[in-house]
Amino acid sequence: MNKHSYYKLYKPYGYLSQFVNHQTKRKSKKLLGEIYNFPKDTMAVGRLDEKSEGLLLLTTDGKFSNYITSSAIEKEYHVMVDGVITPEIISELESGIEISVEGKPYKTKPCKANILTDTSHIFERFVRDERHGITTWLSITITEGKFRQVRKMTAKVGLPTLRLVRVRIGDYKLETMQPAEVLPVSY
Repeated sequence: MNKHSYYKLYKPYGYLSQFVNHQTKRKSKKLLGEIYNFPKDTMAVGRLDEKSEGLLLLTTDGKFSNYITSSAIEKEYHVMVDGVITPEIISELESGIEISVEGKPYKTKPCKANILTDTSHIFERFVRDERHGITTWLSITITEGKFRQVRKMTAKVGLPTLRLVRVRIGDYKLETMQPAEVLPVSY
């Protein structure tokens, strides 16, 4: 019998991927514990920044957390960008992009990228009017998770991220979950 708990959560936009806020300047931030009464010692597996949303795994099992955050596990993001994605941009993203990590140049590992034509599976949230320019959705699948990596990658190719939704971590999928929905999962 496994004594640990495992969950998948649709982390809503505007929440921090943590349970305790140690910052004095940002006391009013929304935390995961406001969404659901998770068991004591539950931790987020990896992070999504405050402006990102989508699939977040939570557990009381440190070994599971280490495995999921390893480079053996793919993380897939659906990203709305400002502008039009071309085949050249897809190729550039897939081969690796030089971004800044902790103030130093870092070349991302090769990834998978493609244009999304059907976004009906993504929870609709207003971002901006069409009159402010064309937006395009793309799928990016990475095996690493540097700080704000996907946002830095799209910005580097001239397409700033307007919305970022993580839809898959390994075999765990967001599917039809709604923001703030929590489901128990097995490991």
